[in-house]
Amino acid sequence: MAKGFNKVILMGNLTRDVETRTTPSGQTVSNFSLAVSRSWKGQDGQTQEQTSFINCVAWGKVGEIIAQYTSKGTPLLVSGRLDQRSYEDKDGNKRQAVEVVVEDFNFIGGGRGDDNGSSAPRSSSASSKSKDVVIEDIDDKPIDLSEIPF
Repeated sequence: MAKGFNKVILMGNLTRDVETRTTPSGQTVSNFSLAVSRSWKGQDGQTQEQTSFINCVAWGKVGEIIAQYTSKGTPLLVSGRLDQRSYEDKDGNKRQAVEVVVEDFNFIGGGRGDDNGSSAPRSSSASSKSKDVVIEDIDDKPIDLSEIPF
């Protein structure tokens, strides 16, 4: 029998802040939902759009980092696998859920409150060093190609 293949890649925006908890065994798990939109032209030529809301779960360090540097509305690229699980709700009814188990991710655009497009977190020491940097004005004289060493 052939071996199966289960890989999911999604890019969307967080629909809510990430919820992080710790299991009784001490492992961290983070849950969030991504709004993923697609658009197409209908038979009438009008552009139509559909948004799907996909539940995601990230374990360990991956989930901790996502929770630390994102918030509702943050664009995020995730990859992982689909997982189906069964559970009982509060009323004792059997339910099933399909979710993406996140194995890897990339920040898209800026992070929280970051308007310069950098997704890397900033430390206080890095931001204080940037205040010391002086940018000199560059005059508009042409570049002499003979001065270039290569």
